[in-house]
Amino acid sequence: DGVAFRDGDATSTWLGFHDRVTGIANALAERGVRPGDRVAVLGLNSVPLVEATVAVLRAGGICVPLNFRLVADEVAYQLIDSGAVAVVVDAVLAPVVAGALQNPDVPARTVLVMNGESEHGECLADALAGASPDYVELDVDDYEPAFIMYTSGTTGWPKGAVLTHRNLLLHAFSNLVHMGVDSGEKIALSGAPFFHIAGVSGLYINLVAGGTTVLSPSGGFDPAAIVDLLERERVTSCFFVPAQWAAIVAVPGIKDRPLALKRLSWGAAPASTTLLRTIMDTFPDAELATAFGQTECSPVTCLLRGEDAIRKIGSVGTPMLNVEVRVVDDEMNDVAPGQVGEIVYRGPLVMSEYWNKPMETAEAFHGGWFHSGDLVRQDEDGYFYVVDRKKDMIISGGENIYCAEVEDVLAAHPKVAEVALIGVPDTRYGEAPLAVVAPRDPADPP
Repeated sequence: DGVAFRDGDATSTWLGFHDRVTGIANALAERGVRPGDRVAVLGLNSVPLVEATVAVLRAGGICVPLNFRLVADEVAYQLIDSGAVAVVVDAVLAPVVAGALQNPDVPARTVLVMNGESEHGECLADALAGASPDYVELDVDDYEPAFIMYTSGTTGWPKGAVLTHRNLLLHAFSNLVHMGVDSGEKIALSGAPFFHIAGVSGLYINLVAGGTTVLSPSGGFDPAAIVDLLERERVTSCFFVPAQWAAIVAVPGIKDRPLALKRLSWGAAPASTTLLRTIMDTFPDAELATAFGQTECSPVTCLLRGEDAIRKIGSVGTPMLNVEVRVVDDEMNDVAPGQVGEIVYRGPLVMSEYWNKPMETAEAFHGGWFHSGDLVRQDEDGYFYVVDRKKDMIISGGENIYCAEVEDVLAAHPKVAEVALIGVPDTRYGEAPLAVVAPRDPADPP
């Protein structure tokens, strides 16, 4: 009878969640979904979306979360590439799926519509009402795929990172070992949508911990509304990306709000030391934790928390439990501390493959380690600092320029709100850095 999920005025108990997940899983099975089949899920954050996501796993299927910002052609590509036989979709997004189904190569023919009704599919509520309520436990091996998470990288069509049940479960346990378990926590699920790995992995952590999960709205990010949500729900732990944190700490009167926050987490993009100091100053009673990694690693590979957040500010921390790490050059030789190299990973949190892409999989795992594409340096204490993405590095006159380092300096300027460094052609040096700056005051730029 404890509260599993809360979404506005809607509350779901653990028993209610269990029963609805069972019903949706049975509805999928009654419509031909078999163990190993792929089922796409497309929707805004809601309890029914979480139920549908877990129901795919309970039916023995492989869940394929789709980005709700995709257009029909992009949805069609991921349905074709994954071989999805069914789609569970929000009513407001059903027309996008209908457009994707115009492509004759899309295998999906079952469309269940949640959070409303649509002419483009069968109402999930009706399917649930007619489904068997009996829970049947399937024997699914830990090493079987649980999710295909599409990640675009830097070029071309997105690749489907295959994460197994073992990947995500051990990731959850590893996080709980580092961060501790408090089943009384209410966690605003990251402000992250459930098509993002932060949403998926956060869901696993919360399910294992048995705490209440407060769902945050999808779509346009409203920092004032998020602060209201954090205060109203007495949220104690939350995750946001740096751009969201920058907006949150800028909410007028934020320091005077009676928030219950105990732990703040950030990741998924670089954060300047200026922003991190502002977060710590705004929430002096909360612990700031840095979560670093990528989709293919379930996703967190390194953590920085506690007193290290100040002592090692700017670092992404040290490797998490169940993650092996090396920093190597292009020939897979280990580089010395203080030198820049690519961070590579091995261990049970790393994906099994890119779906249907053996060549890309082999390239990513060459030398027996997963190549992240992240360039880092390690200090004498073993803490890692990210300097750039390997494909983003600017080479000017034969010298390497790491965007994140230059951005960090520029972000400290009081007139700079946001900054990104890009490479542009240069007749003398081949390539030169160009800073794109959003000023704090457009009338008084730096």
